[in-house]
Amino acid sequence: MAEDPNTTGDPTDGTRRSATSGHAMSAWVARALVFGSSAAVLVLEIVAGRLMAPYVGISLETFTGIIGTVLAGIALGAWAGGELADRTDPGPLIGVALAAGGALSWLSLPIVSTVGPQLSNDPLSIVLLTGVAFFLPAAVLSAVSPMVAKLRLRSLEDTGSVVGGLSAAGTIGALAGTFITGFVLVSALPSKPIVIVIGAVLVASGAATHWGLARTAPAAPVALVLLACLGLGVASDSPCQHETGYFCVVVEQSATNPNGRNLILDRLRHAYVNLEDPTDLDIRYIRLFAQVAEARPGGPISSLHIGGGGFSFPRYLQTVRPGSDDLVLEIDSELVKIAENELGLVQTDALQVQTGDARLALDDLATNQYDLVVGDAFSGASVPWHLTTREFLSKVERVMRPNGLYVMNVIDGGDYKFARAELATLQQVFNHVAVIQPTGGLPEQRSVNVILVASNEPIPQLAIAPADGRVLTADEAATFIDNASPLRDDFAPVDQLLFG
Repeated sequence: MAEDPNTTGDPTDGTRRSATSGHAMSAWVARALVFGSSAAVLVLEIVAGRLMAPYVGISLETFTGIIGTVLAGIALGAWAGGELADRTDPGPLIGVALAAGGALSWLSLPIVSTVGPQLSNDPLSIVLLTGVAFFLPAAVLSAVSPMVAKLRLRSLEDTGSVVGGLSAAGTIGALAGTFITGFVLVSALPSKPIVIVIGAVLVASGAATHWGLARTAPAAPVALVLLACLGLGVASDSPCQHETGYFCVVVEQSATNPNGRNLILDRLRHAYVNLEDPTDLDIRYIRLFAQVAEARPGGPISSLHIGGGGFSFPRYLQTVRPGSDDLVLEIDSELVKIAENELGLVQTDALQVQTGDARLALDDLATNQYDLVVGDAFSGASVPWHLTTREFLSKVERVMRPNGLYVMNVIDGGDYKFARAELATLQQVFNHVAVIQPTGGLPEQRSVNVILVASNEPIPQLAIAPADGRVLTADEAATFIDNASPLRDDFAPVDQLLFG
């Protein structure tokens, strides 16, 4: 029997030579290459969300744009890799693709930091930023799989096992990249070091693969290009002082008060804290919270805060209403540590912070417990939609006392479709609602803070400072809703309503 010309040595040892190449590759090496390149693509895809968040926010539209653009890169890379493998010897190209993918990963850092500040948070900007930063590395790394498949194939008889095995390896690699990044890396490391390390692993793997298949080392100009890409990645600016699993965080000193601190989350000023005077409320919507709280009878109150931010409002209540109990539900444990270290937050028996998702935490709270519930987990760039629906508000209503007040901050603009829909949702759960809009009305283009108030008993007269806002009459509130559809768990297109 004639020896199969596409095998070397024992045909059962798992090492083959391609019919179009003199390069041998074992099954395990082939699967490792496909596993690693696929894992790297998914690591970059997930980290892209954190790198881009300071510029385009974190929303359903952000993840849609990232996933769609990266999938387009994967599709183009798989097609181009297959075409190249059919036209030329794929052996020398595999290492090149891995190293190029690593270099392009490094370059994504300066691209995001340079292009990001020029963009808004609309879908086109999201796709554009993802495209210029992450499309090429996804495409180049996705070209590895068909090249490896071509190198491994020896006959039509084993096409299924070779392609199927490599496809499984790629899928497992993508799963590993997803789970490790989402559950471990993002919470343990800032995004920039993750990208730098992934790029370094890819470049090193590419060099080793090129030597193993082509028996040549990278030329000096190639090495210089790789070093230049690494240098640009390392030198790229990050807008974050701290990077948590949810936010890019900056704490800066106030320009007008040496004791003042501004908390910036993903480029948006979320809070102002006076380290010496908790009653100094520099942000308009926080002052409105305080004015709504004054509608409650004097003395201590029990309040629940959905979202902590800079924790300025619960600290204010602790100061102006001694003896009050304040519970803050904050999803970001790292943000709590930052507030304790830099914003003067001190937890006591009266002021406590519980970390975790607020919606889940509500299930463990007692019925009829709170005089005041504050919804402050919403921003213009990121809205947790599951905290906006009728089902969620029903949980809020359960923990409130019969005469309790629910006050929430909504940032919206354009036609204010989200604010209108949220008010319509509140109206389905509570007997009475009110709207506080900026003095002078709602601008047509600029996003502003709209304060919504709800209660099961008639809302007391709100003494709102004329400079801070105006309470709409009942007729004006009805006009404001304007037939907006309430939000519910099975239909809450919050990202599409914002600034619509």
